Amino acid sequence: MRIDLIPDTPAEPQVGKKRRLVITSPNRMRRAKARTAGLDSDSRYNELLQSIYDAALICDLEGNIVDANARAIEFLLYKRTELVDMTVFNVISGADESLIHTLCDNLEDERYTLIQAYCRRKNATLFPAEIAVNKLNLGEIHLCFFLRDITWRRQAEAMLRTEHNAIQNAYNGIAVADIEAKLEYVNPAVARMWGYDGPADLLETDVRDLLCDVDKASEMIGSVMGDGEDWTGEMLATGRDGQEFDVAVSAVCNRNSDGDIVGMVFSLADVSDRKAAEAAQRENEQHRVMLESLGAACHHLGQPATVLLANLGIIQKKLAGGDAVVPQLVDSSIEAVKTLGQILRKLNAVNEYKTTHYLGDENDEGEQSRILEI
Repeated sequence: MRIDLIPDTPAEPQVGKKRRLVITSPNRMRRAKARTAGLDSDSRYNELLQSIYDAALICDLEGNIVDANARAIEFLLYKRTELVDMTVFNVISGADESLIHTLCDNLEDERYTLIQAYCRRKNATLFPAEIAVNKLNLGEIHLCFFLRDITWRRQAEAMLRTEHNAIQNAYNGIAVADIEAKLEYVNPAVARMWGYDGPADLLETDVRDLLCDVDKASEMIGSVMGDGEDWTGEMLATGRDGQEFDVAVSAVCNRNSDGDIVGMVFSLADVSDRKAAEAAQRENEQHRVMLESLGAACHHLGQPATVLLANLGIIQKKLAGGDAVVPQLVDSSIEAVKTLGQILRKLNAVNEYKTTHYLGDENDEGEQSRILEI
């Protein structure tokens, strides 16, 4: 809606019309002016009263309602004739004569007084109201009560309190940055995540200063602020103590009521534990595969070792009484095969992947110096 305040242009004089001159006695003129002024004053008063946005009740100093506007009739569901037979105490829940005395005392020094109260409709329902009271001189002093229904505002305030409490107590971090990527609001979870004493310590901090990869952070900010696109990913962050940790970041535009981008809203979650768990799971999977492969190798090596041991036993019996060197070689081979069988049995029984130092050098941490412990 557009409102133009254009000054009135003076009316052009009408040409060709004769003016009628009326001569009136001074007394008659004064009486006519008084009647016109009285009618004019009443008309303007009623027009002003009915045009007021709030419900208006005019009361005397005893609380009796003497006038009301159409908005009051709409709010309170009474007819005007019913309202002027009531007192303001019937409308304002919990009010009594002491309220009038308090208002009169306060309005001696103040221009108006605000009251937060509940008002009662004709159907006995209540609604929260903000009531402004001031003095009105209508030949004698009256009190004017302006009632505004604040049900929607109360609901909005309650919703805002609920949302604020939810954000303040959220496990994930919530942060709001301005158009220059400087933090305007952070919840306690963000402060805990980065190791600060409280949210106030992070205000006015550039978002890029909290992340390790400044180029990637700048790219994220450009994507959100420049292109208006949502951004989701994981980045490495630096805590107050210099320790690095993994954080999942979700960033979206923060827009004002006109739809203009005025900053960013971040949702942050520390995923270091999840990353460590994933790494441990991958390592366990590798160990499982190694053990399964080792078990399969033992199974496949065990069969030829058994055959070899059987054949050497037969050869030993055939060569009895012959060359003394050959039986010794056979005996040595049988011992080696038995040792191989024992090793295969131990390997097949391994259920945990552990390594030990191969050459006994505990200071050598290289992979080539370690061997599977059985």
